[in-house]
Amino acid sequence: MAELGVNIDHVATVRQARRTYEPDPVWAATLAELGGADGITIHLREDRRHIQDRDLKLLRETVTVKLNLELACVDEILELACRLRPDQATIVPEKREEVTTEGGLDIVSNRDTVANALVRLQDAGIVVSLFLDPDASQIEAAAELGAHAVELHTGSYALAKGNSRQEELDKLVSAGKQITDLGMTLHAGHGLNYQNVKPVAAISSMHELNIGHSIVARAVMVGMERAVREMKALIINC
Repeated sequence: MAELGVNIDHVATVRQARRTYEPDPVWAATLAELGGADGITIHLREDRRHIQDRDLKLLRETVTVKLNLELACVDEILELACRLRPDQATIVPEKREEVTTEGGLDIVSNRDTVANALVRLQDAGIVVSLFLDPDASQIEAAAELGAHAVELHTGSYALAKGNSRQEELDKLVSAGKQITDLGMTLHAGHGLNYQNVKPVAAISSMHELNIGHSIVARAVMVGMERAVREMKALIINC
């Protein structure tokens, strides 16, 4: 059964819209844990559009489940991660002009940069996952660099319609097998919601799903604890 990592970035997005103190993502993390979250995920972006340094520091002190920090290969963020030592770091691509992460890392073209970041994080005792498209060459490169895990970018699957969705799911299944055959742990995330999560959760050896926007959107209507519990129930029943 896959674990559920709840991404609380967009609780901070609402707060930053008014540059105020509420809603507090630290409170949201507590409620997510009460709802059964196996992990809390946050993305500390270079432009600080949602999660702030203060949030990371307080969450490191208060989260009792796995704390997963998404970050780009940016020296300032890497230094902060190595000092505060989240349980897991997921290296992602990042562009200031994007609304959300648009695709996986290109390790093949940026091997030295990713390798340096990975070694820095691992030397600090942090489990490192790489956020990748279901592309065989990128997954092979991740294994060569010694990544602990790969999080498959599920955005294309989430956006696909009709027969195309099954084709995208087949790509995820194939990539998942490659990841585990190479000795890495299989994670997945991006665009997953209450309607499309079950086929991904059911992929063989799926260890962790990271889901944010859909859960936060549901939480606006029913509360964070219930929103997390409902998502967890879908994953458990796969």
